[in-house]
Amino acid sequence: MNKYRTHNCSELNEKDINKNVIISGWLHRKRDHGNLLFIDLRDHYGMTQCVIENNNEFFMVLEKSKPESVLKINGKVVKRSNGTENLDLKTGKIEISVESVEVLSNAKELPIPVFGEQDYPEEIRLKYRFLDLRRDEMHKNIILRSKVISFIRSEMLKLGFLEYQTPILTSSSPEGARDFLVPSRLNPGKFYALPQAPQQFKQLIMVSGFDKYFQIAPCFRDEDARADRSPGEFYQLDLEMSFVEQEDIFNVVERLMINLFKNFSSKKMLQDKFPRIPYQESMKKYGTDKPDLRNPLIIQDLTELFKRDDVTFDIFKKLVKKGSIVRAIITKNTKDKPRSFFDNIDKWAKEQGASGLAYFTLEKDGSLKGKGPVGKFFSEESLNEIIKNYNAEVGDSVFLACGKEKEIEKILSLARDKIAKDLDIIDKNKFAFCWIVDYPMYDFDENSKKIIFSHNPFSMPQGKIEEINYDKPLEIKAFQYDIVCNGIELSSGAIRNHIPELMYKLFSVAGYSEKQVNEKFSGMINAFSFGAPPHGGIAPGIDRIVMLLAEKENIREVTLFPMNQNAQDLMMQAPSEVDESQLKELSIKRDIKKN
Repeated sequence: MNKYRTHNCSELNEKDINKNVIISGWLHRKRDHGNLLFIDLRDHYGMTQCVIENNNEFFMVLEKSKPESVLKINGKVVKRSNGTENLDLKTGKIEISVESVEVLSNAKELPIPVFGEQDYPEEIRLKYRFLDLRRDEMHKNIILRSKVISFIRSEMLKLGFLEYQTPILTSSSPEGARDFLVPSRLNPGKFYALPQAPQQFKQLIMVSGFDKYFQIAPCFRDEDARADRSPGEFYQLDLEMSFVEQEDIFNVVERLMINLFKNFSSKKMLQDKFPRIPYQESMKKYGTDKPDLRNPLIIQDLTELFKRDDVTFDIFKKLVKKGSIVRAIITKNTKDKPRSFFDNIDKWAKEQGASGLAYFTLEKDGSLKGKGPVGKFFSEESLNEIIKNYNAEVGDSVFLACGKEKEIEKILSLARDKIAKDLDIIDKNKFAFCWIVDYPMYDFDENSKKIIFSHNPFSMPQGKIEEINYDKPLEIKAFQYDIVCNGIELSSGAIRNHIPELMYKLFSVAGYSEKQVNEKFSGMINAFSFGAPPHGGIAPGIDRIVMLLAEKENIREVTLFPMNQNAQDLMMQAPSEVDESQLKELSIKRDIKKN
């Protein structure tokens, strides 16, 4: 190869015995046996064990070298003695008898160890990310990420897509999150925005006459961190297609996801054809538009049951009369669970801000009864109705919540996950994909008391354009869709609105004047007036895909250099202050009082 190595640290095997070789890498660990010193040398590719005798002039060099020092080792490949082989290593049947050593770089005392997978505070891990990334698990996660991106590129090209790059410096637009703003030196007082997504540009690519676009696109959003969302920047597979309907998008994405997940995971697909679940149905059955379909629990609406005279649970009955709803989760064959199981779930619900979860178990001892704190309020006839109409059986338990619809959806969505985990009924060896479809075009914002876009403002409404009832905006559905896997939203997408007159009308419902639309989306509106094809797209999150494939719960485990929860890069000390001269050049005056 070169002066630093003839082989990497995973290449050597029994075929290389008696060869003189050179390898370079990091001192992973060492074991001093008195007259013999064993070291594990590690590089990007793997590990090789090296051994040196105490009469070797370089013995002291290795003995004094600290972990993670970078070494160049010259020696002969020898067979390991019987019983000392390490079959977990590719190089586990051989070792290198060290002849000479060169220290290429000394390491200081480590703030975090590289050997092992100990759990260290995130702040330390992010500050010394270059060390954290040397750990085997992290290293493999990042390699997986690279391979996933390469695979996606290859698959998209096979599907007839071409990759194009869109601008990073663009104009600010209301896309749901805060923009990162960049001041313009040449245009004082004006600002660029980093793109929250290439939304407008990819639509303009379609208007420009290109048919199928994709990009591994960086996106920038000034928003709070979550386990499945990094503050600052993230990457998505951005794609757009001309002359397509919703199903065309689904077919492309399903083919890609099936091939991708089968290639990088041994887990099975729950369905090869992803279910299409209307938004309203998803909210009613799962309490969320991000359902984990590995979880068999379904939320049932029991509101009508509480209108019966033989149901005397007055607290719920009074709330129902005032317009509240009652929904329930029925758990199969849980009659033998201890009282603590049920009480803990009730306690947990209160910790989430709910009033708790009422519960009882269906039991039959001559007659059908409800066993539990609220079981006595239900007649045998009403319990039989639960069995008949809600897929319940004797031995099942019923957890009940009552309140306003959005409140109930929230708590029962969380409860559905909580109960399933406690019962251990989620099949962790499967990927369960689905599409959430038929999103409402608009929503009502309780804070502002205004009609707002519920999803993407550039979406095409469903139905004949001339028959849309703008007097009932909350009933208008859009060709908007989300793809979800194991309870994680991978992406939102839509068939786009490509008709300027319709766009003005839809924006007016949300309180935008024609002038405001022209100001915010001048490039796209202008382009659409010169002939725009029907088009649609989607943008699955790369980080979330890799997180699922790596079986991690936090997106920072699959990202090279993430920020912390406060959007700070602890390693590079960003964001940082800048010189007053730089601000002056940008026509910016600092007006922040320092403590």
